[in-house]
Amino acid sequence: MTHDADPMNELHWLIDMVQTIEVGLVVLDRNFNIQLWNGFMENHSGISPNELKGDNLFQRFPELPADWLRQKMEQVFLLKNNVFISWEQRPYIFKFNNYRPITGRAEFMYQNITLLPLSSLSGTSHISMIIYDVTDIAINKMQLTAANEQLQQLNQRDELTQLFNRRHWQELVQQEFARFSRYQEPTSLLLVDIDRLKTINDQYGHVAGDRAIQHLAHLIGRNLRSTDMACRYGANAFALLLHHSNAEQTLQLAARLQSSLAQTPLQFNGEQLTFTFSAGVCPLDEECNSYDLWLDKADETLAKAKMAGRNQTILTNG
Repeated sequence: MTHDADPMNELHWLIDMVQTIEVGLVVLDRNFNIQLWNGFMENHSGISPNELKGDNLFQRFPELPADWLRQKMEQVFLLKNNVFISWEQRPYIFKFNNYRPITGRAEFMYQNITLLPLSSLSGTSHISMIIYDVTDIAINKMQLTAANEQLQQLNQRDELTQLFNRRHWQELVQQEFARFSRYQEPTSLLLVDIDRLKTINDQYGHVAGDRAIQHLAHLIGRNLRSTDMACRYGANAFALLLHHSNAEQTLQLAARLQSSLAQTPLQFNGEQLTFTFSAGVCPLDEECNSYDLWLDKADETLAKAKMAGRNQTILTNG
């Protein structure tokens, strides 16, 4: 009698474990009809096993990515291998609400899925889906990724102007110089320096000077194309790397910036502060055999504009 009871007890324990385990368990036959739907799935879907028994998975849940998931399952039947689906490939298969208190900000449950072949004496006739709730892991990883991206942005940006800082911008210039040697596409540097910023600092204070720097940085940002890159090059200087821009086009941009600055004076403590800038334009050509030389030529051209009386733009060798 004891020996007869043991298999029954083991079966009872097995059924109890399947129903109470904290992972989803779904068993499908070869036609994707539902044969088992455990307690985890019932709790999160609100649908009992009795309601689903024998129903086709894809007909009962039309919101599932049917073509994609069916292909994964056919792989399991054919190759008799496990298939793992990460939340990073697809955040979820079953869109269950997230009820975890720690990750309450997540709208839905992030899931890892394992597909397993279930073999009988006649071959692989069923497939098991194991659904793991990995919301905590997913949220933590996404928060860490976002924090790293934010830190990277901070390391690349000038705090006052939010343009690129000089170090990162020069890395981009190096890359562009290498690209030019292969493709010879027109590219130019435009260096801009605020004229007599010290006068603004002395007369109105350094806060006004900072506002002037921010004001010009804002105008530069408004006039940039998506492919252009600008940085705060010095205390009151800016550098622009302009893709697909020859000398004439770069001179036109400098003129637009000068016009914008003249038409939109800085508003500071009820006063309108007007100021100008000097600029140097240096197109990249084959005579520049290093990116350092390219930058040096642009610096020299800017210096010539300052010495020539300020509020003007000079072209390299022009």
